[in-house]
Amino acid sequence: MEKILIALIAVLHIYILWFEMFAWESRGPKVFRNFPKELFPKTKNLAANQGLYNGFLSAGLIWSLIIQDKQWSDNVALFFLGCVVVAGIYGYFTADRKIIFVQTIPALIAMLLVIYL
Repeated sequence: MEKILIALIAVLHIYILWFEMFAWESRGPKVFRNFPKELFPKTKNLAANQGLYNGFLSAGLIWSLIIQDKQWSDNVALFFLGCVVVAGIYGYFTADRKIIFVQTIPALIAMLLVIYL
């Protein structure tokens, strides 16, 4: 069960990579309606940088899924899920409150599953 949730979180961060790196100006204003529209072209490079970091999170989560040793796999998963949690909490306070539900809570649930299963 935890592997499925980790995979879903990894896919979510691949989507975030695409969104922030390639669709920031087209989809960004629709997603972040509380940001002024003129902000998106000016912040395109910053968003792309954030997208790249989301790609690293996804890569780490995918890596955790292919590691054969359970303890090593769990440790890698917990590290990258912890990074997602921290990023989600920060995003909650600085970008959009929905991030807590989209990123943080699923990652916390996955962490609990990794720890207790």
